[in-house]
Amino acid sequence: MTRWNSLPVVLTLLLGAIADPSTRTHAQQQSTAKASVAATMRNVRYHFTDSIVIDVRRINGRLVPQANHELPVFDNANSFLLAIDSAEIVIGADAMTHLMNEYTFAAKDAPVKKLSVSIAGGTVKVKGALHSKGDLPFETEGTIASTENGLLRIHATKIRAAHMPAKGLMDLFGIEITDLVKTNKVRGLTVDKDDLILDPQQLFPPPTIQGKISTVALRGENIVLIFGKSQATCKDSLTGVNNYMAYRGGTLRFGKLTMSDTDLTLIDADQRDPFDFYLTHYLDQLVAGYSKTTPQNGLRVYMPDYNKLRHPVQRRK
Repeated sequence: MTRWNSLPVVLTLLLGAIADPSTRTHAQQQSTAKASVAATMRNVRYHFTDSIVIDVRRINGRLVPQANHELPVFDNANSFLLAIDSAEIVIGADAMTHLMNEYTFAAKDAPVKKLSVSIAGGTVKVKGALHSKGDLPFETEGTIASTENGLLRIHATKIRAAHMPAKGLMDLFGIEITDLVKTNKVRGLTVDKDDLILDPQQLFPPPTIQGKISTVALRGENIVLIFGKSQATCKDSLTGVNNYMAYRGGTLRFGKLTMSDTDLTLIDADQRDPFDFYLTHYLDQLVAGYSKTTPQNGLRVYMPDYNKLRHPVQRRK
């Protein structure tokens, strides 16, 4: 009889746990944490697209399943995001130019077009055309820094349009800084007075990068982004190997293979230069390389650089 009397109490506790949003959220967080795969990268030249390429000096982070996906899938860049704990990433002026034209301001009705980015003397220069004003040429010059909440701030110290000081021209035509960049038509960009604020989580094509920028520096013609602690070291180091991508724990799918308790390392077959890797064409690099199984049932894959593949590679659907 006592057991039956306790049944309502048990049901109440169970229903309360189901109904309580905080309980569900905690359970979802635990499930996501369990499904995530630890990721370490060293000296990787990473292709988002044919022309948008960044240099990853180091990354410590996790591949986290996105939306309705239960696990990260290499064949679907939208199936996961890269949550960064610490990293050093380098973006060249040329890659930044392609990123702005082909992704950030790629919409047909984007207010600015024909952008070019250059870096010299510790300043960032951006030239382009005001598409919304009859392709009126403009140029800006400014500094770059990180914000308190981990975003990227470009402060314009000079703004010129049609070779005239833009302030007078803006007054003349009634153009405001928000007219230069209508944030609802671009990805990951907002305006704060004369500053452009870039969100790294929306700045790049998939897979999404999640993390807070702690430091920004200009070196030569490159923008250097530091996530987390600048002196953080990779947790997963390999003796005698400088260029690699290592994945540990959780479940990861690539091609027809699904690896549980993941132990996968992609190693640059030529350690003399950075590991040129293109996720969209990883299978082509995989086929051109070879693999070894470790005594712990791990997999070590030795891949040629993408830019050294002998035969032309057709984009896989």
